Amino acid sequence: GRLLLQPGLLLIMHQGPAHGYELMERLKEFGMDDIDPSLIYRALHGLEADGLISSSWEEKESQGPPRRVYHLTPDGQEMLDHYVDEMKSIRQRIDTWIQAYERHVKTGE
Repeated sequence: GRLLLQPGLLLIMHQGPAHGYELMERLKEFGMDDIDPSLIYRALHGLEADGLISSSWEEKESQGPPRRVYHLTPDGQEMLDHYVDEMKSIRQRIDTWIQAYERHVKTGE
């Protein structure tokens, strides 16, 4: 799951700004429900330090204390596009490998 942590965070922010708890909850959509919250916050700090995301304090009145909201930057969008291209390439290689395996199992080639 950790391998997809940064791409997952960028994808969620691509869909709209989000605060930390929301990001943690939404990562479950990608099967990442066992990641330690400290790793998620460390990843967010790293993404922000690299200029891929930015953050601001939520301005609307809420019941609790103000929350930090994370936003995708143009550089973050570029990195997300790179991740998508990379994953498509990996998927294609995996599909080729599986087809070779299945061909061997069926025909002995």
